[in-house]
Amino acid sequence: MSHLVIAPILWPLLAGTLLLLVRRAVPLTLRRRLSLAALLIEILLVALLAGAVVMSGEILTYELGNWPAPYGIVLVADQLSVWMLLITSLLAFFAMLYAVRGTDAGSRHFHPLFQLQLSGLSGAFLTGDLFNLFVFFEILLLASYGLLLHRGGPDRVRAGLHFVALNLAGSTLFLFAVGTLYATLGTLNMADLALKAAATPPENLGVVRAAGLLLFAVFALKSALIPLYLWLPAAYSATSAPVAALFAIMTKVGAYSILRVDTLIFGSAGGPLADLFSPWLLPLALTTMVVGALGVVAAHELRRQVAYLVVVSVGFLLTAIGLGTQASIGAGLYYLAHSTFAAAAFFLLADLIAMGRGALQDRLDPGPIIPNAALIGGLFFITAILISGLPPLSGFIGKFMVLRAAVATPAAPWVFGILITTGLLGIVALARSGSLLFYRAETLVIERGSVTTRAPVGPNWGRILPIIGLLTLCLLLVIAAGPVTDFTQTTAAQLLQPQLYIDAVLGVPEGDFTP
Repeated sequence: MSHLVIAPILWPLLAGTLLLLVRRAVPLTLRRRLSLAALLIEILLVALLAGAVVMSGEILTYELGNWPAPYGIVLVADQLSVWMLLITSLLAFFAMLYAVRGTDAGSRHFHPLFQLQLSGLSGAFLTGDLFNLFVFFEILLLASYGLLLHRGGPDRVRAGLHFVALNLAGSTLFLFAVGTLYATLGTLNMADLALKAAATPPENLGVVRAAGLLLFAVFALKSALIPLYLWLPAAYSATSAPVAALFAIMTKVGAYSILRVDTLIFGSAGGPLADLFSPWLLPLALTTMVVGALGVVAAHELRRQVAYLVVVSVGFLLTAIGLGTQASIGAGLYYLAHSTFAAAAFFLLADLIAMGRGALQDRLDPGPIIPNAALIGGLFFITAILISGLPPLSGFIGKFMVLRAAVATPAAPWVFGILITTGLLGIVALARSGSLLFYRAETLVIERGSVTTRAPVGPNWGRILPIIGLLTLCLLLVIAAGPVTDFTQTTAAQLLQPQLYIDAVLGVPEGDFTP
């Protein structure tokens, strides 16, 4: 039993507790260093766990209290889990690196909440049963409420109220679904649920099917799938930049949950409940892409535009999952990493642009030339190419792989048509935004003759380096595209063989256990 499996959950929880205890006694500078050091250690722990999973080729489990599944709580580290953990830990480090430049000031609770959020995210990716998935959802949501409202303001309070209300409703539905499954099947361990669901008697099929669809609705809300996406643009555009960057992984928790439950419990081996999510997932995902693209075009603020780009990326990711083949799921997992890093970088960049435009903030109107416009404009251009999916960067590779996987499916015309249309709309919208923020800003100042002489302002490298770091991760996805896609394809193959997960978790037949 490897203790590495529980380490990514315990370490940020311990770090957050320490930061909470010393919040009054230790100056902010030292708390910042402690937080960054904790995140570096988290990356190391995740890397060690990922190495153990990849090198052994096995699915690692950790039985809390040494009680075997399905009677006890079990954590499971497979290739999908460690992939999500690695993305999350890297994202959290660069978001915190940006936050310590001033965003974290104004509240002693920012760093403890950030660590608690990371602990909840890690637990959601590692848990092996539905009830603890609910628990970790609540942990990360509790932390996200505080982070969303950090430093206050009417826009954040309004968005926070909507965010809290919708997620409380989702949590209630989650409990209904979990309670129904437990009452009907007698277990909440996901490996055991896979066996019990496949053997559901005919008289219980309707109840289990209803509970499964309730789960789908909850995960659709978490991932911002249409029509449950309306909370995302307001929340992500209103909160602070590093929090929005960390929230780029939040929608992926919902997508991860859909993928895990669909392939394990309601997949092709699910007997009478096989393919429960499939009739809903692909049409809703394609529609989400269209609605998100329209939001990108209609947005009047850069941060809101980036938030709608997150909605588009969620739709595309769930389209890849909804196609249901090994090739499409593997391509989707590659795209998941790209879209998370690119969206996070764009949120940080939008904040940097807003700080340089004075009262105009991030409104998409011509305004003054921002300091270091050439450097920031170059970063905007690279990020726009990344997130639009233009060659030769990682967005293009992910989209190309999904399209290639879609060719052999009946949904190919819809996938091709919607992807090309939404991609074109995104390119047009971002080109217009770049023109308004950079090109027309210079023209406006020159035509009005209002150029003033002022001392040159050097680049704010403390805020620029985290953006460059996230963009570098996207570049590494291009450089290492071969090994990364090999890994995501083997991950997809592992997901489509649920018996591997079941054998790793249950180990011995249920009747052989003696308390």
